[in-house]
Amino acid sequence: MSVSKLAQNLHGSEIIKIAGEINELKRQGQNIANLTIGDFDSAIYPIPAELKQDIVEAYAQNQTNYPPADGMLSLRESVSAFLKSRFDLDYTPGQILISGGSRPLIYSIFMAVVDPGDKVVFPAPSWNNNHYCDLTNAQPVIVQTTPENNFMPTAAELAPHLKGAALLALCSPLNPTGTMFSKKDLEEICDLVIAENKTRKAGEKPLYLMYDQIYSQLTFGKHEHYNPVSLRPELKDVTIFVDGSSKCFAATGVRVGWGFGPAEVVNHMKSIVGHMGAWAPKAEQVAMAKYLKNDTQVNAYLANIKHNIQNSLTTLYNGFQQLKAEGFNVDSIEPMGAIYLTVKVDYAGKKTPDGNILKTSADINFYLIKEAKVALVPFSAFGTGDDVNWFRVSVGASTLQDIEQLTPRIKAALGKLV
Repeated sequence: MSVSKLAQNLHGSEIIKIAGEINELKRQGQNIANLTIGDFDSAIYPIPAELKQDIVEAYAQNQTNYPPADGMLSLRESVSAFLKSRFDLDYTPGQILISGGSRPLIYSIFMAVVDPGDKVVFPAPSWNNNHYCDLTNAQPVIVQTTPENNFMPTAAELAPHLKGAALLALCSPLNPTGTMFSKKDLEEICDLVIAENKTRKAGEKPLYLMYDQIYSQLTFGKHEHYNPVSLRPELKDVTIFVDGSSKCFAATGVRVGWGFGPAEVVNHMKSIVGHMGAWAPKAEQVAMAKYLKNDTQVNAYLANIKHNIQNSLTTLYNGFQQLKAEGFNVDSIEPMGAIYLTVKVDYAGKKTPDGNILKTSADINFYLIKEAKVALVPFSAFGTGDDVNWFRVSVGASTLQDIEQLTPRIKAALGKLV
């Protein structure tokens, strides 16, 4: 059967492939610690109680018909106030778009500013930019990053690739690493975008900056979230933000995301999302509009969830550091934000007890699944090569007790390799 070229060339999710292996082992009765999915176990991390009650009440009030294509005005007003209070960013309700989570926002940004064949620049590892390039027939320009800079892209790494590009896609805190831009590093990248746009002729499409800050409320310790427009206000006309409730309120299934940026771009995004029908459910929008107005409730919830996530991340980070101190060829990067820890398990070339050679990061991962009952995601799923033996660990679906039990199992499994 013949299908479109897009369908033929679109790649499936590597994480879904890993999930298939995990599900098969679970079907066989094995208990696997699944640290692969960027989601929350709602029994461990429920959404805010007040938000849950507001959703129930909204359904009781029959808020079940179509919402406006750009989102309920009451929610866009609440988001506008939320952005002002949290980031000192000034965006009117008309510059804000509500959608069913952040994915429709990202897709609509690509659709609104990228033409077929246009260059889209993004770092690796990063989440799904390659797939959105496939969907829009864009030319992906993948910039490899290094552990020395916490896998965050630097101005020096990006600079050779921005000439003539249509979009620079950045994310901080970063999925999959849980690391963040420093103020200095982001400022230097902002200055590159400004300099590149000064070379563009009048009427020529500028270099746009997509800034995904969906994890911005989940930062730890001394680490502070920065955004391009606060650092360089002149970027406001070319920066489109991706944000929402999915991660900060453990509300991935509630499906309320918000994007904001220059009205000219956002208005086109509204049309695209409207034709997709990718809006958030009306009852959830009504509830979120009410919830965001109560700073006391929001701050209390964020303080609790951040404390619990940080404990899990720090426990696992310390576990890997202990293994490293004991001579195992592993490492970990200090958790800064999001729900992810970056870990290294560099055992390529080693032989398993049954005589197989671990050749790639995927081989290492499947060995850990079978031998340690722990599932990670190799960075190859986020655009790096198979020889990069770094992995994403997601703690949103695990208790602290679960996390505490992982290091001994990993140690035992690695100890069997020769």
